[in-house]
Amino acid sequence: MALTKQEWAALETKANELRSLTLETTHWAGSGHIGGGMSCLDMLTILYYKYLNLSDDPNWEDRDRFILSKGHAGIAWAPVLCDKGYNDPEQLKTFNLTGSKMGMHLDSNKVRGVDASTGSLGHGMPIAVGTALAARVLGKKYWTYCILGDGECDEGEIWEGAMSAANFGVTNLITFVDRNKCMIDGPTEQVMKLEPFADKWAAFGFIVKVVDGQNLDELDDAIAFAKANDTGKPVVIIAETTKGAGIKSIEGNYIWHYGAMGEDMYAQCKADLAETYKARMARAEKEGK
Repeated sequence: MALTKQEWAALETKANELRSLTLETTHWAGSGHIGGGMSCLDMLTILYYKYLNLSDDPNWEDRDRFILSKGHAGIAWAPVLCDKGYNDPEQLKTFNLTGSKMGMHLDSNKVRGVDASTGSLGHGMPIAVGTALAARVLGKKYWTYCILGDGECDEGEIWEGAMSAANFGVTNLITFVDRNKCMIDGPTEQVMKLEPFADKWAAFGFIVKVVDGQNLDELDDAIAFAKANDTGKPVVIIAETTKGAGIKSIEGNYIWHYGAMGEDMYAQCKADLAETYKARMARAEKEGK
């Protein structure tokens, strides 16, 4: 079901706020994984501001679970968790600095709203399969959502988790892959080829949806499809994204997997985000129902 113009515009406004706050957090920290943070921010936005069933208590037993397997994107996730009221926004000003609770990879023992600490790549998928299976055992109706990085899919644990999800029919798990085609050392297809990527997931027993990961309407349709799925197969949403999405100065450049910026670069990035917001609002107005 397509987003209405009103829904889409509201989500675009929130996504822009979060992109701006992610940029500020990177600036306050002195550096950070801004490239992969920006590429998955639309997924974080539509999940946290439309789909995730949460409460003011981050430990509510019936809450939906969210696992950020590509844990280095915590620089984008932390602003979300502060905006939702789980953590003091002032903590973002100390992100990854000595003594801060907000480390580069968010710690579930220190940051409220984090269901699982991740950082060593590959761990999130098997954790997500476990939390989804736990819902079945406990008779709970919560959903588990997991975001993977595409470079992370070089890890064997991802495919062990995928095999388990299909084998046990874990359909209350919705998996996303942030397919920005870049990893720390270069383009994924030069470092370790993933293609034919969709075919791999299908071969492991998944229903595969490939969408524009920077289009909130397409993400919405894919999530709605996955939640209505009654085939007995789990769904993976391969979100085609751009590293550093929204900041023209760094978009598509694997060098910005992790980086630092001076005042001039920071100002340029802010200007880029303003232009991106303007263009995306125009698309929402044109394409929203």
